[in-house]
Formats: sequence, structure tokens, C-alpha cells
Amino acid sequence: MDIFISQLVTGLSIASILMLVALGLAIIYGVTGVINLAHGEFVMLGAYCAWALQTYLGMGLLVSIIPIFLLLALFGWFIEVVVIRHLYDRPLDTILATWGIGVIAQQAIRLIVGGELRYVEMPSALSRSVSIFGVEESAYRLFVLALALLLFAVTWYAFQRTRFGLKVRAITQDRAIASAFGINSGRVYRMTFAYGAGMAGIAGALVSPLKSVSPEMGTTYVVDAFMVVVMGGVQSLMGTLGASGILGELTGFIAFYSNDTMAKALALLAIVVLIRFRPQGLFASRVRG
Repeated sequence: MDIFISQLVTGLSIASILMLVALGLAIIYGVTGVINLAHGEFVMLGAYCAWALQTYLGMGLLVSIIPIFLLLALFGWFIEVVVIRHLYDRPLDTILATWGIGVIAQQAIRLIVGGELRYVEMPSALSRSVSIFGVEESAYRLFVLALALLLFAVTWYAFQRTRFGLKVRAITQDRAIASAFGINSGRVYRMTFAYGAGMAGIAGALVSPLKSVSPEMGTTYVVDAFMVVVMGGVQSLMGTLGASGILGELTGFIAFYSNDTMAKALALLAIVVLIRFRPQGLFASRVRG
């Protein structure tokens, strides 16, 4: 039972990071139709922001979460205005453009701060362990899980219960008709892209005390995030939550009995099989035509 509880919490911890990374990706693709290959670099930039704010300004991780969200949201807004908005309805061009943005971001970090591994200090208040049914678990991982669920709830409310969310759904259903009713699709796209980038920045900041910060760290996360989005049904926020939980637990349990490499390989194989038999994903949204 102790092993089961420990692995369950470990899987949920993995799922919380997957969900935060994939949530921004799902929002951007679901609304704008852009396959953002630079999303992993948004995660990486969030981690480097956490390191820079801690190293040069003495800001703790918890205090820097909101500034990091704002910085990455501003960066996402800038990318959408300068590059992405000129490439809508051109999927191949957006793939190449976002891939190029990711490469530029990696090399810019190498030039500015170097390619050495960086480390972010874990908040001292969360560096202890917490007992759950007699099993000791990291307080920081439990904090990340709780914050991820809170951010998901905020995102779901923003996109399902607010006026902005109504505009998003209108544009997703039919952009031309939404524009005819006075909805500024360009502004909605910019805000959506900025929000998705900000969420990726938060994910990078939260994972920085758990992983070494490097220019290449975003590559792994964007692959995992795409698996979650495909499994969840692309445009479904609840699907992103469910798929993150399934993949997180699957990866955690397989890694316990084997290793991380085997866990990722089997998870990828499961996604390939899923796409073969259910290409719309496990939690695809039903939309009336």
C-alpha cells in the first residue's frame, strides 16, 4: 500500500507539470490553429526567468511566479504581433516559423548567459516532506500539484464562464460570423497566445527547482505536451486534464518497474496506437455543426 500511494503521488506530480505545459499549447492550438513548436522554449525561458530573478534580484520562486507569467505573456504577445498573425491559415509556414523562433531563443540564451547548467533554489518553506497515509512525500511537489489544479480551474473559468471565453468559442466555431458580430479576432488571438505563453512560463518556473535549467530543456517538455494534447482531444480543456493524469500515472508506474526511457517509449507507443484507432483523442469535444 505504501508503494502504491507513493507511486500515485509521483504520477500526479508528473501529471501536474504535463498539464501546465500542455494547457498553454492546447489553448493556442485550439483557438488559433497554430502548431507552436516554440512552446518548449517558452517553458525554458520561464525557467531562466526564475533563475535570473533569484540570482540577480534575490526574488524567491514563489514571489517571482506572477512576474514570470507577465514577462512570458508579453513575449508571447510580441511573437504573435510580429510573426504569427501574418501566417494564420498557413500551417506549414507557422510550423517553420515557430520552430525557427525556438532555435533563436535557444541560441540567444546561450549567447547571453551561456550553455552551462543553472539551478534554482527550492523555496525553504516547501523543501520538507509531508506525511500522506504514512508515506513521506515532497511538500514542493504537492504544492505544484495544488497550484496546477488551481491554474486549471482559473483557465477553465476564463474560457467557459466569461465574456472573453464566449468570444473565443465564437471564433473557434466560425471566425467569419464572429467577426461579422463585431468580435475582434486579432485581439482574441493575441490574448490567447499571450496567455498560453504565460502558462508555459509558469510551468518552466515551477519545474526549475526539480530539473537542471538548460537551453535544451524545453524540447522534452514540448514532446510530452503534444502527446497530452493529442490524447486529450486538442480543443478540450477537460481532455488536457484527463490526458495529463493518465500519462503522468502511466509514466510514473512504468518508470518505477523499469526506467524513465522505457516509460517514455511505452507512453509514446500507447499514443500512436490511440491515434490509429481514435484519432480525435479520448476526450474530444462534441461540436454541433
